[in-house]
Amino acid sequence: MLQMIRKATMGLALGLALVAAAPAATSAYSPEARTAEQVRKQIVTLPFYSIFDHVTFTLRDGVVTLDGEVYRPTLRKSAERVAMRVEGVNRVVNNIEVLPLSPNDDRLRLAVARSIFTNSVLDRYSMGANPSIHVIVRNGDVRLEGVVSREMERNVAGMMANGVPGVFSVTNNLRVAR
Repeated sequence: MLQMIRKATMGLALGLALVAAAPAATSAYSPEARTAEQVRKQIVTLPFYSIFDHVTFTLRDGVVTLDGEVYRPTLRKSAERVAMRVEGVNRVVNNIEVLPLSPNDDRLRLAVARSIFTNSVLDRYSMGANPSIHVIVRNGDVRLEGVVSREMERNVAGMMANGVPGVFSVTNNLRVAR
């Protein structure tokens, strides 16, 4: 019995030693992963980045390629500028499109956002500085981008956007977080 307790104690001590060492091993990101995280952080914290913008990027060998659409023309250049300032970035390729100016699209942006974020299932996504649901409108066509917690929320967001008068089509690209 005493031998079993000693083995269990040694096993527990070894397990604790491994757990104590694990944070040091897992917190050591590769330099490229750190650079990518900094680029992401710089873009989503831009002052005019909103739910009506969607910017993605890839990072390969120090070259950041920006993609997506923005509502304000100045945001396109701002995203390029902040990405270039990140340590580890050598060059930025800016493929961000500026959405066309349209009073009808502006009306639809607000109506779709209001429809989604006032729904009791989805209202929690309106909280915070950078909501995880983005509404992209181009010539009456709506595209939803971002992340939700459940498949049901994804479906409700699509239905709410589809129910807004004047919307021609809805493409629901919301991803469900795992």
